[in-house]
Amino acid sequence: MEKRLSLVAFWIGIVCTVLALISRGLSMIGVLVFPLMASSPTHTTLSPKSFLDGAMLFFVMAIASSATAWAKAQRTK
Repeated sequence: MEKRLSLVAFWIGIVCTVLALISRGLSMIGVLVFPLMASSPTHTTLSPKSFLDGAMLFFVMAIASSATAWAKAQRTK
């Protein structure tokens, strides 16, 4: 289970990183102006930092689940 969680978290982290880079690049050339969806108070502001925070969360989750799987493998030996 930990291996699957690690793999899924890693790839979601990669997707978040790519989205952050694309949105940052579009923002730099002026095509995409942030914040997105801030037209009313009920919407959440979306920025490249949101994607980077998500990427860090998923990468830390992947590292933690890999460490858990490694520790369980060491215990069974």
